[in-house]
Order: sequence, then C-alpha cells, then structure tokens
Amino acid sequence: MNATRLTALKFFALLFLLPGLAGLIGSAMISTHYLDTLPRLPAPEQNRIVPRGIHGTTVYQTAEENRNLNLIEYSSVGVFAVGLALGLVYLEKWGAAQTRAAEEEGRLLQHQG
Repeated sequence: MNATRLTALKFFALLFLLPGLAGLIGSAMISTHYLDTLPRLPAPEQNRIVPRGIHGTTVYQTAEENRNLNLIEYSSVGVFAVGLALGLVYLEKWGAAQTRAAEEEGRLLQHQG
C-alpha cells in the first residue's frame, strides 16, 4: 500500500474516531447532568416516567429525553467503532509496509556487504 493511501486511511480513521469519542464524552456529560437534575421517583405531571439507570441510581426522564440520549449514545458508539476498525486496518497496513521496507533494506545491505 502506498504512502498516499496510508495517509488517507489514517485520516479517515481519525475522522471517525474523534467525533465518536466526543459523542461518548457528551453522552456521559448528559447522563451526569441527568443524575444531578432528574427526579428519583416518577413524576407523571412532568411526563418523567421513563426510568434510566445511571451509576446504580434510577432517575426518571421523558420519552423524548430517553430517545435523544439513546440516539447520541448508540450513534457515537457506531461512529467510534468504524473509526476503530479503520485504525486497526491502518496499523496492520502500516506495520506490513514497515516490515517490507526493513526487508528491502536488509537485502540491499547484504548485496553491498
């Protein structure tokens, strides 16, 4: 694999890894906010009847809050997983390129010696 393709692969790996990680951090911040602000018992008058377990504590949220946080969490995991897979492919291809270069250098040194 040539250097241009390796660079592109690294770019796309980072393009997915970083936003995925940012989304995971964002969803953790939202969960922490929910833990601090949402009621510990159902509050039907506020439509907060959907339970969510956060660090062993159950809080009650609206169906929309639940949907939004689930969307952020699951899409962030998906984007991060794509970036991780691309990063692993990049590392494998980069390692193979390094091995090939070292073997060629070794052959050149043998011919000169």
